[in-house]
Amino acid sequence: MAYDDLRSFLDTLEKEGQLLRITDEVLPEPDLAAAANATGRIGENAPALHFDNVKGFTDARIAMNVHGSWANHALALGLPKNTPVKEQVEEFARRWDAFPVAPERREDAPWRENTQEGADVDLFSVLPLFRLNDGDGGFYLDKAAVVSRDPEDPDDFGEQNVGTYRIQVIGTNRLAFQPVPMHDVAKHLRKAEEKGEDLPIAITLGNDPVMAIVAGMPMAYDQSEYEMAGALRGAPAPIATAPLTGFDVPWGSEVVIEGVIESRKRQIEGPFGEFTGHYSGGRRMPVIRVDRVSYRTNPVFESLYLGMPWTECDYLVGPNTCVPLLKQLRAEFPEVQAVNAMYTHGLLVIISTAKRYGGFAKAVGMRAMTTPHGLGYVAQVILVDEDVDPFNLPQVMWAMSAKVNPKDDVVIVPNLSVVELAPAAEPAGITSKMIIDATTPVEPDVRGNFSTPAKDLPETAEWTDRLQRLIADRG
Repeated sequence: MAYDDLRSFLDTLEKEGQLLRITDEVLPEPDLAAAANATGRIGENAPALHFDNVKGFTDARIAMNVHGSWANHALALGLPKNTPVKEQVEEFARRWDAFPVAPERREDAPWRENTQEGADVDLFSVLPLFRLNDGDGGFYLDKAAVVSRDPEDPDDFGEQNVGTYRIQVIGTNRLAFQPVPMHDVAKHLRKAEEKGEDLPIAITLGNDPVMAIVAGMPMAYDQSEYEMAGALRGAPAPIATAPLTGFDVPWGSEVVIEGVIESRKRQIEGPFGEFTGHYSGGRRMPVIRVDRVSYRTNPVFESLYLGMPWTECDYLVGPNTCVPLLKQLRAEFPEVQAVNAMYTHGLLVIISTAKRYGGFAKAVGMRAMTTPHGLGYVAQVILVDEDVDPFNLPQVMWAMSAKVNPKDDVVIVPNLSVVELAPAAEPAGITSKMIIDATTPVEPDVRGNFSTPAKDLPETAEWTDRLQRLIADRG
């Protein structure tokens, strides 16, 4: 089932027992964030949360943890809620192959119901804002899909970027914005500032569940997130035209904010509790002037708690990081079997691969670091054999403990790029990166004694299925 907006997905979550409505009065701080934080501590099938009785806010409706479990992630893709994570990643990869699916333009977008413009813009009157962590420097929009265009080629649909970035509310019509240098919006901003021009931008809040997934996906510069959303949905993604910028934005958004990133203006942004499980300090970041806000009547404000993993952020960016890396690596190395980039947004990646010759696995690891995602994130790569499941951590730990000779199998590459938010970077944005080759050496590499491995018995797979059926029947 393809969802055209957030509300229809919340209805499905409720029908499937994956939405918890909290009707008791709660405090905006610390209750909202603490409740969302708690969902990451109660198991892998935690529900989404819906609050409609928040002290100090009138008619506020706030959704948290919408993607924050494997059950919810499966439902977002139209799969049964009990679909195992490995099968979700495999289905994600299968749908990737349908890309591109052209979007469908629609009129009468629900976010056109209400408008604020110019001097009347007041974000605080539209959004029920609250801090996510005690040490945050202010209020954040952290689950928005941000739309920008290449100033040198504004009519190229593929180069129109839809991405997720952290955005701090610093005034009624002012936002501080953090564009990571490796991300497409940073390229757009650099081109605009080189011309001395502002960069038009549209910020969409409360989107359909697949739009939230693709906005955080590391795709090629000229690949359209809307066309990828269509592939993942199995139906064209509905889009509409934003009235001020003329940009293509999701049809079903709750709120659409339009304005410009002001050329060469910077203001302190942060600190903010990040996906790394650490606060990032304050930095001088670009500033957005908001010129128009369009919103549904009584909009649902969707926010995302992130901090010490696992949180909703990790579920949201897990499969959508694994699959692009898998596809990009396989294009050059068809021997690659699977990629697990679930950990801290892919700062650590585990790759299973066959080998053509000695040293091959290390080459795969180096290539992973130079993919669009790897340039900013992949700091550690573990390579395992093709018969080791990278999603099965006991198997990975066995390969690490039994096959790694640190003298020959650990490679350190100094002074490479990494996202500035990485706590171990020194200075910010620069780090050494590591490859751990936990594969079995092959010719001409003849080190070690790996000639007589113990394998599963031939009947093990049949018994695995049999035991699983018996356990399920017992339940």
